[in-house]
Amino acid sequence: APAMAATSALRAGAGLVTIGIAETLNPVLENQTLEAMTCPLPDDGLGVLGKAAWEVLLGQLSGKKCVAVGPGLGTAPDTRDLLFKFLPEIPVPMVLDADALNCLAHQPELITTLDVPVVLTPHPGEMSRLARTDTRTIQRDRVGIARGFAQTFHCHVVLKGAGTVIAHPDGEVYINPTGNAGMAAGGMGDVLTGLIAGFITQGASVEAACRTGVYLHGAAADTIAGQVGPFGFLASEVMHAVPAEIKRLMTTPPPAFHGV
Repeated sequence: APAMAATSALRAGAGLVTIGIAETLNPVLENQTLEAMTCPLPDDGLGVLGKAAWEVLLGQLSGKKCVAVGPGLGTAPDTRDLLFKFLPEIPVPMVLDADALNCLAHQPELITTLDVPVVLTPHPGEMSRLARTDTRTIQRDRVGIARGFAQTFHCHVVLKGAGTVIAHPDGEVYINPTGNAGMAAGGMGDVLTGLIAGFITQGASVEAACRTGVYLHGAAADTIAGQVGPFGFLASEVMHAVPAEIKRLMTTPPPAFHGV
């Protein structure tokens, strides 16, 4: 998961990407990515991050333009405590996904205390935990719940699924026109996290990074589905198809997002 998020940020055009990883797991991660750098974080010897990683994490914030947190993180109590201590120290926009969202479900009000732009990229299950409801309720009112959460918690919400909903804290909501059912496969969310973070790193506004990342994520998957069929393609294939979609987007105006 962290390898795919990091490589996706690079595919989006980020120049340098560093992955913070439990030092026990670093040898495995080093075999999964060549271009991204890794920063081994002190752990408990079993790959679980806790307070031992604090000082190293703080040192890694220097010079960063965006921080993505969540893919492969885990939800152990020590990790959750570390996350809750670390998030308020991040001085740049952050993209929170996967286990970062599952940890925040225990204390979602922490989001409102953060002084930088925050992007959440939940799937319906993660959204249901954050909003403390059930997935069926989320799916019945995707726009309303995404908009309400974004306004209440002053964050940007990318609610993944068919017609991904992008809600901003000012109440604006957009529905993405790209993507297909073949994207219901493991790793797709990690790719999206990396794309959004990669665009923020290059100076795009958080709003533009969310919409561009979601659009290109789906467009790359649509291109692959047109080549190989409607299912069976991999998140890594979508990730590697992004640069060609960026080139196409630069020469061919995309269809409009649907504002709600």
